[in-house]
Amino acid sequence: MAGGEEMAQALWYVAPGQAEIRQEKLAPLADGRVRVRTLTSAISRGTEALIAAGRVPESEYRRMRAPYMDGDFPFPVKYGYAAVGEVEAGPAALIGRNVFALHPHQTKFDMPAEAVVPVPPDIPVSRAVLAANVETALNAMWDAAPGPAVRIAVIGAGVVGALVGFLCARIEDAQVTLVDIDPAREELARALGLKFATPESAPGECDFVFHSSATAEGLATALAIAGDEATIVELSWYGAGTVAVPLGAAFHSRRLKIISSQVGKVAPSHRAAFTHRRRLEAAVKLTAHPHLDALLAPAIPFRELPQRLPDILKPRSGVLCQLISYP
Repeated sequence: MAGGEEMAQALWYVAPGQAEIRQEKLAPLADGRVRVRTLTSAISRGTEALIAAGRVPESEYRRMRAPYMDGDFPFPVKYGYAAVGEVEAGPAALIGRNVFALHPHQTKFDMPAEAVVPVPPDIPVSRAVLAANVETALNAMWDAAPGPAVRIAVIGAGVVGALVGFLCARIEDAQVTLVDIDPAREELARALGLKFATPESAPGECDFVFHSSATAEGLATALAIAGDEATIVELSWYGAGTVAVPLGAAFHSRRLKIISSQVGKVAPSHRAAFTHRRRLEAAVKLTAHPHLDALLAPAIPFRELPQRLPDILKPRSGVLCQLISYP
């Protein structure tokens, strides 16, 4: 019966470049928990590519644990944090509701009722999976704190970079440019209401530059186009890799500032007022804008995921937010 002992299937990363679907038993549902039947989930390409390659540094094993992952780094791990499903059992107020959860890719799962966020009825479940990435972008904006009428560039037109640009474009009179080496990303920028430039034509003298390309070249571009006393926000995570940072030339004379932004903690500017849950609730509501559909790749069946992942996660795959459909 609903809420009783059931079987589920989950995706596990088991070796570099290898994943498999494993059977999992769900115990009878405990009080205060919900059972969610997954409708769709999404691959977070940047992070999951590093996970799949086994490139999480040992020093970051604890910090890189997702809220409801299983296993231990480097392998095997059940990893992911963008799922939307329907509550089948649990508190009466949630039964039948669509909810967002920071849960790995799995057909059904149980978690505390207070850990799921209801999705408003007017937001499609396919778009609601963007909430985890929207949360990252929102936190980056809070870390940088740009005001009206500023010049902003975002280097790297992946999902997080595009979302940062989209949110920044909501700032009054802000000039926001999405920068990427792929000219085809201009179409995405246009769909999100942003200007577009390749690195060679990127505007200079920017007040804020967000870097999310995870490349040394992208970071060099960010430093090159920053104006006097500008802030560069580093959103890329390089895993076990290292990156050269060109801190010569005008870096010191222009008094540039590089800050990190990471979603694990609420930005200090908002930490007094926002819990992790309140920030996630805000992110879910921000997925209401239909223009964000431009980030979504057509869904692939969950059962095909182990075979399709190498192509999805390879560099320059062209995939933005890869949706997964469930039976």
